[in-house]
Amino acid sequence: MRTELDTTPARLGLDTRFALVPEPAAPFTRTAETELERLKNRMLHLALGAVASPALRAPLRRAANEAAALAWLEPHPLLVFPTLFEEKALATRRRSLRQELIRARSTELMAMAA
Repeated sequence: MRTELDTTPARLGLDTRFALVPEPAAPFTRTAETELERLKNRMLHLALGAVASPALRAPLRRAANEAAALAWLEPHPLLVFPTLFEEKALATRRRSLRQELIRARSTELMAMAA
């Protein structure tokens, strides 16, 4: 079988180019940023008001920051943030409760061993 290759060079000119306009990964506007920050602060303030343990304050702040960072990855961060924050805050409370239970059991075991 014999095949012939076309050795004609490709001619690229200005008419074959097109403009690429990069699209940002997430919509970034100062208005949306400040609105998300206000929403985060409002929800964090409510969550901190319902917390009796001062040890839970820093983890809740961290949860709010993580939720805000994840919300920015979505096209509509203001709609996604409340659910993300609630999920992260719940996980933080559960983790804190579990740590308290482990600490209490450890104290009991250490008292029995002594």
